[in-house]
Amino acid sequence: MSSLPSADPHSAHDTPVIGWLLAIAGSSGRIVLDRQALAALAEDTDPVLAAAGQVAMPVKVKRGDRWIIGTIRSLALDPASDAAALTTEIDLMGEGMRQPETGALYGFRRGVTSYPMPGATIHAITNDELAGIHLNRAQTTVTIGTVHPARTVPATLAVDALLGRHFAILGSTGTGKSTATAMILHRICERAPLGHIVMIDPHGEYARAFRDTGSIHDVGNLRMPYWLMNFAEHCEILLSASGEQRQHDADVLAKCLLAARMRNRAAAELPRVTVDTPIPYLLSDLTAQLGQEMSKLERVGDIAPYQRIKSKIEEIKSDPRYAFMFSGMLVADTMTDFLARILRMPGDGRPISIIDVSGVPSDVTSSVVAVLARMIFDHAIWTHPAERRPVLMVCEEAHRYIPAQAEQTSAVGRILSRIAKEGRKYGVSLGLVTQRPSDLAEGVLSQCGTIIAMRLNNERDQAMVRSAMPEGGRGLLDTISALRNREAILCGEAVSFPMRASLDNLAEDKCPASSDMTITALWANPSGGNRVLTETVGRWRAAGK
Repeated sequence: MSSLPSADPHSAHDTPVIGWLLAIAGSSGRIVLDRQALAALAEDTDPVLAAAGQVAMPVKVKRGDRWIIGTIRSLALDPASDAAALTTEIDLMGEGMRQPETGALYGFRRGVTSYPMPGATIHAITNDELAGIHLNRAQTTVTIGTVHPARTVPATLAVDALLGRHFAILGSTGTGKSTATAMILHRICERAPLGHIVMIDPHGEYARAFRDTGSIHDVGNLRMPYWLMNFAEHCEILLSASGEQRQHDADVLAKCLLAARMRNRAAAELPRVTVDTPIPYLLSDLTAQLGQEMSKLERVGDIAPYQRIKSKIEEIKSDPRYAFMFSGMLVADTMTDFLARILRMPGDGRPISIIDVSGVPSDVTSSVVAVLARMIFDHAIWTHPAERRPVLMVCEEAHRYIPAQAEQTSAVGRILSRIAKEGRKYGVSLGLVTQRPSDLAEGVLSQCGTIIAMRLNNERDQAMVRSAMPEGGRGLLDTISALRNREAILCGEAVSFPMRASLDNLAEDKCPASSDMTITALWANPSGGNRVLTETVGRWRAAGK
């Protein structure tokens, strides 16, 4: 490729020239790469130089006293050069200054203020320069792995940016998503032992990982009073009708619920009480009010709404699975104590609460998560600004709680969507963890300022991630389906530069209980037979583990 311009005499110390710039646009450029120059670097002891020219790798474009940094999007042979050259487009990501004596890159920052001209030389990047690009300056960070392909460049997340603008951890089953989530939370807890984190755990995986550093809550000790629910949450649990009947039942419930709340002495001390005011009431008072209103009716046919609600209340009261929420022991005003336990205030050196909802009946799981999310958000709203403490809420299997269209159809969808849109104003951060981003409400995912994407095999999921990624780097996005286990693409507010990272290993006792079963090994031994089945049936009938 004889037409490749050589480095000028004033840049003899620059890293090798590997190509030149053909065209430039606002956020991208078109370049040609010299295959011989790339082959000469392939055996270099510097792993970053050796990987020069590969898809998603950064390159430097010379522009006067600075370097413009871009990432390679794709590669193709240039037919005009008899296969001696490769053509590609680069996404422009930022710029840094050029050290006059050595030509080294320093002072990288995002954004481009001075564009190079066509014909500018393209240079490879060294391991040290890659470390400078990924350096989070003057920010509190946590290290979660190393930047690919370097072996010594730490992959870091800026904690304030990660939490301040929400984040999402995405990945197919088996890619190490749960372990990555636990590792990131462990790092944050180590960095901020006086923090406040609430983790919604739908499968009971994380209790083991945080037994020494967190507070574990399940159906045995959650003790979440039913009267903390607002009216919408009451409707989701107590109303079974649909269509016009549901609206009629809701009107009946609103009238009787308000009357039941008004019977508490605390109501007299408040200037105004509504069906949403979180003051205790007795379920017996609610059923008595339903009976009293029912006795006033003149037509027998009008009592159906009252009977449906009373029957549902009696059903819940008699079912031991609901005792964590509807026990008669939960009528005292324990709202302050409940918030203190869940939000870890004070934390006593255990900054994270694991809310294990695996034992919660499936028909009320969403309502339980809705109550917890709303309590966290309302607490932040009503706390005096000078006394606010930031809280991080992490939702595993987030697509279960905020699927597409759920913002309008469920209480949990509405509150999580509101936190995504308004939470940062009040210090409430949201972390979403899911294996199916395409099933997640798009408006919520788009609010996540940082995305940590592990391997995704489904094309719909990949398309959703591309649309939600907060910045460029399409070359990186195209590698999502080719990532190895425990590798991730990090992009957004919490990183200085989009990266492919190899995530750190986590000690066995800090990992969640999410390992796949060794099926053939288990099938190699005989089962426990009737003894195990009898024990299983006993736990099944008792609705306990």
